[in-house]
Amino acid sequence: MSCNKGIILSAGEGTRMKSTMPKVLHKVCGKPLVQHVMDQVRAAGVENIILIVGHGAEDVKAAFAGTGVEFVMQAERLGTGHAVMQAKESIPSEGDVLVLCGDTPLITGDTVKAFIAEHEGQRNDVTVLTAVLDDPFGYGRIIRTETGEVRKIVEQKDADESERAVKEINSGMYCFDAALLKEKLACLKTENSQREYYLTDIIGLSVESGKKVGAFVVSENEEIIGVNDRIQLAHAEKIMRGRINEKHMRSGVTFIDPETAYIDADVVIGRDTVIYPGTIISGNTTIGESCVIGQNSHIVNSSIGDGADIQSATVLESTVGKNTNVGPYAYLRPNSKIGNNCKVGDFVEIKNASLGNGSKAAHLAYIGDADVGENVNIGCGVVFVNYDGVHKYRSVVKDRAFVGSNVNVVAPVTIEEDAYIAAGTTVTVDVAEGALCVGRQREEVIEGWVSRKGLLRK
Repeated sequence: MSCNKGIILSAGEGTRMKSTMPKVLHKVCGKPLVQHVMDQVRAAGVENIILIVGHGAEDVKAAFAGTGVEFVMQAERLGTGHAVMQAKESIPSEGDVLVLCGDTPLITGDTVKAFIAEHEGQRNDVTVLTAVLDDPFGYGRIIRTETGEVRKIVEQKDADESERAVKEINSGMYCFDAALLKEKLACLKTENSQREYYLTDIIGLSVESGKKVGAFVVSENEEIIGVNDRIQLAHAEKIMRGRINEKHMRSGVTFIDPETAYIDADVVIGRDTVIYPGTIISGNTTIGESCVIGQNSHIVNSSIGDGADIQSATVLESTVGKNTNVGPYAYLRPNSKIGNNCKVGDFVEIKNASLGNGSKAAHLAYIGDADVGENVNIGCGVVFVNYDGVHKYRSVVKDRAFVGSNVNVVAPVTIEEDAYIAAGTTVTVDVAEGALCVGRQREEVIEGWVSRKGLLRK
């Protein structure tokens, strides 16, 4: 493949987004708009990418630092032609160059690959990606000769009545012979209503100089949809979400209601897993095989083992082992590591802590900054007291220990193997292996006290 460079236009302010964030950093299914475009360009085999940046350039650079892309600054936004001019020194002298828009997240790698193949197979000097729309308003029109050859592209604002009636539109994506692109960029002028340098003018200039210009009509019009405001952002999100969920279903995942499951683009889900309505799975999350992700669960940047059952729970930046039950209404905060065959029940919160294989905290407990071993019982109402107002400390509970209900474990302490902590105890000292720790005041029963105080209710 001779196409070895991709230029992605990402300098626009996106004023209709009404945002302080650069438009191309707004997300669809967990990834910035321009990231989707970059990923699909690379999926098509084009590894060398130039991002044309302008508005919010430092934010865009920071977002993609270390990803191997080249950044080129467009200080003044004087049109698409002007944007590509800024990258002239980085355009190779031979081969082909792909030019795409950073706000078209729905383009697919298959389409980009087919587009490049059409350009090369027809030996075109320029190929434009087009679509045929029932309502072409706002798009540049593809003007062809009587024999069907591409003659020029006319922007909406510069088109006459007959040209505006044309339904084939320009997507803003092109494949150029690199040498031709460099040559024609120098010929662009601002003789148009916008007083800008139009990249589209290269089509007409190429035809005038006898170069071969072709068009590749996209098969799915949704792929060329640009995102310019929050409404279009939501529309793109809906389409992308449908694609993602369909991909998972074709791979053996069951969705009770695909319309109400929100899965990010990079999420991996194993076969025979069932996803219930209202579920949000985002970031770099991996769900194993034969899991159940119950309604209204929220899982972010986490790993869920095979056979796990997550019921109406929140799991953030944590790991859950195989055949472990979490929820309902459990809260796993970052850096929680739950082993295999565990139980984390209703209203249990775990933070920066580990729970070994076979251990359980069935309900109403807080386990923070602790290392809990295997086959440990954490009773109802247990609190790991990890913070003294200035510093946080860790506690250790070793294998097979039993921590009864309403126990306070005041860090830093160690509870050894097979130790038993009686209900209601506040643990402030280390507990030896196999020992019983009781730390509660002995009860006193005073007969007749209610009657003598006049509190008897009859």
